[in-house]
Amino acid sequence: MQSKNRLFDDMAKVASGAVSTLTGVREEIDGMIRQQIERVIADMDVVPRDEFEAVKAMAAKARAEQDTLNARIEALEEALKKSKK
Repeated sequence: MQSKNRLFDDMAKVASGAVSTLTGVREEIDGMIRQQIERVIADMDVVPRDEFEAVKAMAAKARAEQDTLNARIEALEEALKKSKK
């Protein structure tokens, strides 16, 4: 009976060691994949999110100003037409 328990204890230790080893291997693979992805993204010359958001806000502001100026021009043209009549 003692030898069976000892056998199970030894098997549990081996299994535990294997799990620990596999966990370490998994973490190492995750790190390598992360580095590879970062390298690919850096090579793609992708714009950082904060820069993209800043340019997007500038474009929205410019568009709003353009719409305002277009409306103003239309109003001035309409006033000019009325004054010529």
